[in-house]
Amino acid sequence: MSKGTIKKVAGPLVIAKGMRDANMYDVVRVSEKRLTGEIIEMHGDEASIQVYEETSGLGPGAEVVTTGAPLSVELGPGLIENIYDGIQRPLEVIREVSGSNNLPRGVEVPALDREKKWEFTPVVKPGDQVTGGDVLGTVQETDSILHKIMLPPRMKGTIVSIQSGSFTVTEPVYVLQREDGSQVELPMMQKWPVRVGRPYKHKYPPTIPLQSGQRIVDTFFPVAKGGTAAIPGPFGSGKTVMQHALAKWSDVDLVVYIGCGERGNEMTDVLREFPELVDPRTGQSLMKRTVLIANTSDMPVAAREASIYTGITIAEYFRDMGYAVAVIADSTSRWAEALREMSGRLEEMPGEEGYPAYLSSRLAQFYERAGSVACIGSDGRRGSLTAVGAVSPPGGDLSEPVSQATMRIVKVFWALDSSLAYRRHFPAINWLNSYSLYLDSLKPWYDEHLGKEFLQNREWAMGVLQEEANLNEIVQLVGKDSLSAGDQITLETAKMIREDFLQQNSFVDIDSYSEYDRQARMLSLIREYDSRCRAASERGGAIADLFNIPVREKIGRAKSVPAGEYREAYAAMDREMEEELEAAAQKGESAL
Repeated sequence: MSKGTIKKVAGPLVIAKGMRDANMYDVVRVSEKRLTGEIIEMHGDEASIQVYEETSGLGPGAEVVTTGAPLSVELGPGLIENIYDGIQRPLEVIREVSGSNNLPRGVEVPALDREKKWEFTPVVKPGDQVTGGDVLGTVQETDSILHKIMLPPRMKGTIVSIQSGSFTVTEPVYVLQREDGSQVELPMMQKWPVRVGRPYKHKYPPTIPLQSGQRIVDTFFPVAKGGTAAIPGPFGSGKTVMQHALAKWSDVDLVVYIGCGERGNEMTDVLREFPELVDPRTGQSLMKRTVLIANTSDMPVAAREASIYTGITIAEYFRDMGYAVAVIADSTSRWAEALREMSGRLEEMPGEEGYPAYLSSRLAQFYERAGSVACIGSDGRRGSLTAVGAVSPPGGDLSEPVSQATMRIVKVFWALDSSLAYRRHFPAINWLNSYSLYLDSLKPWYDEHLGKEFLQNREWAMGVLQEEANLNEIVQLVGKDSLSAGDQITLETAKMIREDFLQQNSFVDIDSYSEYDRQARMLSLIREYDSRCRAASERGGAIADLFNIPVREKIGRAKSVPAGEYREAYAAMDREMEEELEAAAQKGESAL
């Protein structure tokens, strides 16, 4: 344990001398208040320390003590349903201890409850050979999640003894004889440094889509399980709402939601909503599969930098159990601002707009920890980790450094548009500026599960929307009525795709989540309307008659049909549409 003294304090940065024996990224305790900090630079015997708490009142001469360990998270039963700050301190426990809603300085609370007992069921027996990542036993943590107790990654040996029953996370439950003959007693809990990715055997190419229940995402710009996505957009365009929707409805086993430098009221919304919402896959409360990391804008800036590493390390732990996990980071721009502040305090050479030159590599380190992997251990488990980050470019300017660096790394880009948000079109994802690079790798899955026509309908719909954008310029000059019948049908179809398909109402239960089969049938219905309208128009059907058929309104309300009834309802709409358009065509023919 190395001790030094403070030489200089500059906001969250503390320079300490006499730290020659300390290591990079060691956690330190600063002053008699025992503030938590991390060494981020070493120059001779001087250490630059990033302090994760408020540093007001600190001065030169105060003592700094290293713990000799890097910033690590505690991993074990008790993580789910919890809310932590950026360095994994449980906020509810802190409030109970301090009696205050504000985060007091120097509070030391263990991340996992040391008193609560968990029912441990072993799945190995004495004499079994085990290697890092092997499942030794299970704990039913929530109704939704069976927590698998694994051997720490860097260990291997023979199980000498293993117990079953109720234990706390720190009580020894098994004894391992290592290869050198020494024996060690181990609890259910393990620790892992946050800046080091947990090991895996190998990564698989992403081939399965992450179903979010949001039609514009699932049909137009899908993200794969184990993929990376970014949601950029100006203030008020619905980034947080979009991330909440992904956290609520994505078909993953577990969600780690990181509120990184965002407003406190947004985290409050999550805390209020999630316990009440029912997961459509399990029928349980969403909180039963959620871990929350809250580092809001009023908390110390430096802890923001650590929060996304804390969140993704917890996510990797559950991925290693063989679960599909999603990490939702809201927002990486605030995290980048914390990097910029620390870089400025360290007097580093600034890059573009004052951000450090290593911004891109740090973002890449975060996103590259996502992936669909073969987990370590001998039972052949597969897990996936999907990373979705929000970007908040000032003024919606996507040319700024954080947006550009993110675009170079992620493979899905959901560009939010404030003009769509002002028109009350949600999700406000601009279909012309967004893209997904996973379509080719996901095509076999779509073809197998939804039929080949699904992606064909998607291509057709994208073409219609693109054509609408081109026609709108002409419409603004000469009006809609001067267009040809075919172009008017294109505009009408595009309007149906936009309003009846892409728009979703998150306040209506039926429409807030849309399954793949329903999406495929809705889009097929709109395409059928388009092709029959064109056929009827060629036979002399009047455009006004084609657009005003009674079933047109029913198609507009197709997304409100109850979940168990939509197949019959859509089939009935299809039959009505055929009859009514045929009648309009015959009327046109007789008029000729």
